[in-house]
Amino acid sequence: MIHPTASPFTDPAAVARYAEGPRRNVPGYDSLLRMSRILLAERVPANGRVLVVGAGGGLELEDMALAHPGWRFDGVDPSQPMLDLAAQRLQSAGVAGDRVALHRGYVQSAPAGPFDGATCLLTFHFVPREERVPMAAEIRRRLKPGAPLVVAHLSVADGAGLGGEGGAGERDLWLSRYAAFQVASGVPPEHAARARDKIAAELAVLTPQEDEAILREAGFSDVQMFYMGFAFRGWVASAC
Repeated sequence: MIHPTASPFTDPAAVARYAEGPRRNVPGYDSLLRMSRILLAERVPANGRVLVVGAGGGLELEDMALAHPGWRFDGVDPSQPMLDLAAQRLQSAGVAGDRVALHRGYVQSAPAGPFDGATCLLTFHFVPREERVPMAAEIRRRLKPGAPLVVAHLSVADGAGLGGEGGAGERDLWLSRYAAFQVASGVPPEHAARARDKIAAELAVLTPQEDEAILREAGFSDVQMFYMGFAFRGWVASAC
């Protein structure tokens, strides 16, 4: 998630506050977690193995592990402090250590699988455009044919605003709504404004059409949008 700090996933104070962030920043975050595991459970067996890309913090790992006690997980994340936070969260939740293996690095650092399903939540918007197809393809290579992938991240349209010529662009409008949601969730307005500006300046936020095309190019089919929360979108797709 986006925080008003230069290094949100390595700064100790920001890492300690991480669990607060998704619920302040992402509309319907808890429902997004529930929907994600429901979609996975349609095809992941009771004793299945799930790959979690961007596993730092452990929020989705905890949610899935408690709901599906037979599932096993491999989580990968480039931030060791965030992985440490995930391990602490899982231990506190009573999730057995032999059910979850955490790997520092990117998806290339994850085991070869094959996995029965995968998630990549609130992660792709940090990945440059030119790296997204290769990253999604690495996930695909680790999945069994037909296995589901659930993704969700910042993704907004790019076009004329509702006000017509001279009005704010559609992208600016949705990012402003993102900031307004943060303020409504208790984030100081100046922090929300900085987060919004940071997203606009530093992240490669693509359009929904571009995001869907990337999944297809990487080897996924049956790409379906299941979630929209202001500037966030979520899809489920199948490994070909």
